[in-house]
Amino acid sequence: MGRTSDAKEKILTAAHSLIEQRGYSALGVAEICKAAGVPKGSFYYFFESKEALALAVIDEHWAEERREWTRILGGDAEPLQRMRQLFEATQASQLAGKESCGAISGCLFGNLSLEMSNQTEAVRERLQEIFEAQAEMVGKVIAEAQARGEVAVTDTRAAAQSVVAQLEGQVLFAKLYNNTSQLGSLWANCLALLGAQVPAQV
Repeated sequence: MGRTSDAKEKILTAAHSLIEQRGYSALGVAEICKAAGVPKGSFYYFFESKEALALAVIDEHWAEERREWTRILGGDAEPLQRMRQLFEATQASQLAGKESCGAISGCLFGNLSLEMSNQTEAVRERLQEIFEAQAEMVGKVIAEAQARGEVAVTDTRAAAQSVVAQLEGQVLFAKLYNNTSQLGSLWANCLALLGAQVPAQV
């Protein structure tokens, strides 16, 4: 077995990349271990099943993404400017992915929601928790904008869920068409959805 210090990380890294490129169902443990460069025994030393690995990949990806969302949405800019920065960061990430591998991978959480939400309850619940957390983070920013009279919404939680859904949907379209221009209308549509009273230029 590979060194305990790096074998688990190698498996997680390989699984993350393969799941983004090909999805979960088509992958086997042997293929993941081969890509990680570790023997198959290493897999079951760290993970009791492929589903357990998927949950670990989801958690690792969310920990990284949450740090980025917290940095952007918790910044010093005005509320709507922070929202726009989040959308711009999302677009930049998808563009970087396409430049790196030639195809837009989309959102890991959105992809797995479509593929696995009706197959495994544990994954469905974890993804649901993540989207709820995203909506909560966005909702706090919308509430700030609402207090400043910059948006015309009454239910900030529902508005936040709609913004997250819009973000996910546009990323899904970008993946479908393999074209980041699908993300170009994100900000204008968000302003319309929120009934924004200011252009909120960054």
